[in-house]
Amino acid sequence: MTTDAMLVRLEVQGGIGTIRIERPPMNALNVQVQEEIRAAALEAGARSDVQAVVLYGGEKVFAAGADVKEMATMSYVDMVERSGALQSAFTTVARIPKPVIAAVTGYALGGGCELALCADLRVCGEDAKLGQPEILLGLVPGAGGTQRLPRLVGPSRAKELIFSGRFVDAEEALRIGLVDKVVPADAVYPTACEMAARFVGGPAYALRAAKEAVDRGMESDLDTGLEIERLQFAGLFGTADARTGMASFVENGPGKAAFEGR
Repeated sequence: MTTDAMLVRLEVQGGIGTIRIERPPMNALNVQVQEEIRAAALEAGARSDVQAVVLYGGEKVFAAGADVKEMATMSYVDMVERSGALQSAFTTVARIPKPVIAAVTGYALGGGCELALCADLRVCGEDAKLGQPEILLGLVPGAGGTQRLPRLVGPSRAKELIFSGRFVDAEEALRIGLVDKVVPADAVYPTACEMAARFVGGPAYALRAAKEAVDRGMESDLDTGLEIERLQFAGLFGTADARTGMASFVENGPGKAAFEGR
């Protein structure tokens, strides 16, 4: 990573950590940005004052993709050495053990779309455009697009998007399940924060277990997934939040527990 000014920041307020990309004009994801995303994701995952995370590229654009000028100078050997780090940087985001919401403004293309796919939920503006246009460069997605996109929208639909490289507008993205909510462009970040706030003050280890059970289970056969779920379920009986939650249910009914995140 270079010694240039930081291009990715983690801002924490009210239990929500915002991983903010600031590389105008299009937030192109060069090597420095990739590694700073990794560092911010690791910090967000480790900090106890961060209970949910928002991925955000600012009011105009989420991320328009990889830095093609940088990639164009790279050889096969260069990319053999770099591609693993690229994927692992994005996987670090996907493995944040807390709810993660992508706030998609403007363009989320190529690596930008792949970064959004690493979130648990996605909200986008009415004018947003998403897609995997790598095929138009004679390439394929290299930061998880061929794997996370079909798991989200199905293999046939993912193939059509990857083969064509076409952009998807907000309405279609919602219809096919690529995003979970569409709002006016100026409401994207506030809406993402509202979504994240639902998890602040929640049972942190139960949320972590739920995320891991779903994600790991999707990577496994059904029997293995069920075993992952069983172990997570049983393990939560050792947490203070489970005792609090069950006692509160018995005494006061559902939805009234005050959790400690322990």
